[in-house]
Formats: sequence, structure tokens, C-alpha cells
Amino acid sequence: MRSRSLLLVALATLLLHASASASDDDLDYLIDNADDIPANDPDGWLQEGSPDDDDDDDLFHHGQAQDHPIDETHVFLLSAANFSDFLASHRHVMVEFYAPWCAHCQALAPDYAAAAADLSPLAHQVALAKVDATEDTDLAQKYDVQGFPTILFFIDGVPKDYNGARTKEAIVSWVNKKLAPGVQNITTVDEAEKILTGEDKAILAVLDSLSGAHSDEIAAASRLEDAINFYQTSNPDVAKLFHLDPAAKRPSLVLLKKQEEEKLTFYDGPFKASAIADFVSANKLPLILLFVVANESSKFLPIFKEASKSFKGKLLFVFVERDNEEVGEPVANYFGITGQETTVLAYTGNEDARKFFLDGEISVENIKRFAEDFLEEKLTPFYKSEPVPESNEGDVKIVVGKNLDQIVLDESKDALLEIYAPWCGHCQELEPTYNKLGKHLRGIDSLVIAKMDGTANEHPRAKPDGFPTILFYPAGKKSFEPHASIPFKLKRPDSSATKTEKDQSTASTNLRGERSSGTNFKDEL
Repeated sequence: MRSRSLLLVALATLLLHASASASDDDLDYLIDNADDIPANDPDGWLQEGSPDDDDDDDLFHHGQAQDHPIDETHVFLLSAANFSDFLASHRHVMVEFYAPWCAHCQALAPDYAAAAADLSPLAHQVALAKVDATEDTDLAQKYDVQGFPTILFFIDGVPKDYNGARTKEAIVSWVNKKLAPGVQNITTVDEAEKILTGEDKAILAVLDSLSGAHSDEIAAASRLEDAINFYQTSNPDVAKLFHLDPAAKRPSLVLLKKQEEEKLTFYDGPFKASAIADFVSANKLPLILLFVVANESSKFLPIFKEASKSFKGKLLFVFVERDNEEVGEPVANYFGITGQETTVLAYTGNEDARKFFLDGEISVENIKRFAEDFLEEKLTPFYKSEPVPESNEGDVKIVVGKNLDQIVLDESKDALLEIYAPWCGHCQELEPTYNKLGKHLRGIDSLVIAKMDGTANEHPRAKPDGFPTILFYPAGKKSFEPHASIPFKLKRPDSSATKTEKDQSTASTNLRGERSSGTNFKDEL
């Protein structure tokens, strides 16, 4: 099956923040080849046709065997030669990839043609087309066509699976829903409060106008995502209710996730339909991942697929080839997976990024129990950690995942923690200054200066926002404030001596005097 876009934004965030060895090419390859397994496919969708079926080639007309000719006047025949141009000139296109010998394709043909005829009055909005996948194999491979028929619906060139019934009525109804306005206007605070209290997940866009280019992009994104409602507003009071700055540059967008710890997730990507849809997908469902070496996949993948069937709409099951040097290894390294042992891992994704490992035998029942416990939040999360250092007497204390509680979260002491990456040039430039700071303040027993390698260690209370990240934890405010740390971002030295002195003075004041205010200093490094 085609890989859902979910994996695109979810794993992209992981690798970009965690591993210098993972590139955008790695992510693209993983997205194109990851196996997100549907739990309950409609009958026949995964049954690939075979040239050995008892079909009579003499009965085929464009590949369909029928007693009577089919009027395909309104079905466009596409090939590699005209496919891209056709998509570029039509915003909405449904495409059937078929094989001439496929009995399922033959059965679909009259309904598909009839649906095209019914939708022909909307030819300015949508087109129905088909591709002979046995002739245009490169095109079929590009869209990962593995069974026949495969039907994709393209919106501005972005494909989405059609998994509905193969009848004229079902196709026409589904397409009409895709063409209908997918965004609801929110004009009052009362309407917005109903969304906040009544919906588990929703998207709100704050726009200058409820019509125009940005509104069109939101509408297009809504048609790519069926399971979440999209709203738009230009009311500044509604924006405030969703913790969006009404004075900030528009358009802006936020995802409501009422059932999760982080209720709101803010979008900062390009305001394009495909990018917005990827953002929604990445924040929609948590993942269960199977890491397995290539020569073991035939043993474990069927087990993984079978276990997935009980969790459609709740979890996405993803297969990762562990020993793929270009993609599998960087992903495995991020999750802290070493060696070649087959591993099943649950990942919350989103901003909390918690991981859980399956213990015990990899069986259908164990995976199902693991997934159920994951959904019910009964599992203990795993965080990467280097070994606790045997000696830690330096001016700057070495923190790892396993000793952060003892060193940084000690309520009796203020703590300043630098989270760095060994390969980070800015971190290397900062190191002499940070060491001098530790030396200068080493006589203060109530203060700890510490650092942690953020690529090898994790902790729920120490999440880096790039490298280096410096966090300050005030004494006496660590147990009852889950986010008591205060982030600081360093200023780049200015060429002017006067400016430099001013910056140094400001930085010193900030470090000494802003520890309980929660101020986030946003000057970029």
C-alpha cells in the first residue's frame, strides 16, 4: 500500500532534531517505502489480480470484459506522456490504475464510467481518469501501485487513497464531499468555545480574510484529511482563545488536541495545502514501529500485520528495515536501538516524543497487548542515556539521562544546564566560556553548572530547542512545576565594542535576575 503522509512529518521532526547523519533524502526514501498497514481493508482491495485468472483477452475493451460496450466518454486515458500535464491543469483528479487482465478492474469499469458521466457537469472542478499500469510501469511504481485496481484522488497533485466502495453511487458521493467546502467559518467566541469543549481534535486558521488564496489552501488541506474538522476565523478574540497572538502576522494555524498533554500545537511551516495536511497527519496518530533486519522480515512482518488489524484509526503500524544503511540505521540510532535484534517500539510523536519498547516474545497477542497498554498509558517510557560517569568532580557537572534527576532536579539548588551536540559548531565556540562560568561560580554550593550531550541522552524535563539550549531550573520550583526550566538563547557577538559590552551586561542580568519569570530570550544564536 502507499505510504501515508503521516510518516513524512513525524519522522522528519525526529531526525532533523536528533541526528546529523540523517538527511532529507533519508526521510524521502523512508516515506516512499515505509509500510503503514491498514487494519481492515475492504474486501478484495489487497487481492492483486493475476495474469493466470480465467479471463478472456478477446473481451477486453481498455482492459474491461463486458457483455456490452461501456461508454467511457468522460473517462480520460492517461499515460506517462500526459500525466503530469493533466494533473497540473486539473486541481482534482481521480485516477484508476488498472491491469487489462484484472477481473476486479473489469467489474469496476461500468461503475467508474457511470460515475464519470454523473460528475461531468462538474468538469471544471474534477476529472476521472485511468492508467494502464501494465503499460506505464514507471508511473505505477512512482505511486507504489501494488494491487489492482488502485484508485488515487489527486488534489493539486497530491495523491490520497480512495478506499471506498467500488460503485457509481459511492464514488460520486465521495468525490462530491471532497469538492464541498471543507472549512467552517468561526465568527464569534461562543462558536470557538464550542469547538474547544466539544471536539477532541480540530484545526483553526487565523486569516486576514475568510476568502482568497489562504482560505483556498485551508480548504484544499481539509479535503486531504477526512478525520479532523477545519475552521477559519478573522476574529482576534477567537485567536486569543486558541492562544494565538491576534497581532501576529497572518496566516497562522493551530491544532487542538484535547486528549493530549500538549493541548495546542502551533504550525510554523509554509501555508500550502500539502504541507498543512502533512502537519495534521503527523499529529494525528501515534506509531507502532517494527525494526527488523531484511532477512528476518518475512518471519515478523506477517505477525506485525495481523496485530495491526485491531487498531485501525487508533495507531499507525510502520515497518523499518533495520539494516538499511541509508535510512533504517539513522532512524534506529535516533530511537536508541542497537544491534540487529528485532524490536517493536511505540512512539507518541508530536511534542512529547515518548518511546516505549515491547518486552518479551514478538507475537500477535503480545503486540496487541502492548498496543492496548500504550493507548491506555500503562507503559513506562524509555529515554536514552549514557552511563553515569564514575567521577563527576569538575566545575561543570556531566549530566546524562539517568542522573539528571539527582543533579539538575535537586530542589535545594539552582541549576543551569547546557544541552549540546558534539558536532555543533556553536556549542564548541561556547564551551570555553561555559567552562569559565563553571570555574567562576564553583564556590557557590547552592548552584550547579551542568551540561548534557543531547544526542545521546534524553529526559522529559530537558528538551532541547536546537543546539546549544541552555535551561535554568530555579531551586524550590522543580517538583510542582512540570516546566520550571527557563530557556535562554545566546546572542551572537556584535562587531561594535559598545554593543558587545551592552549585550554582555544584558546577558549577565538575564542569567542572574530572570530565573522565576519564565522569560524566553529569543535572540537567535
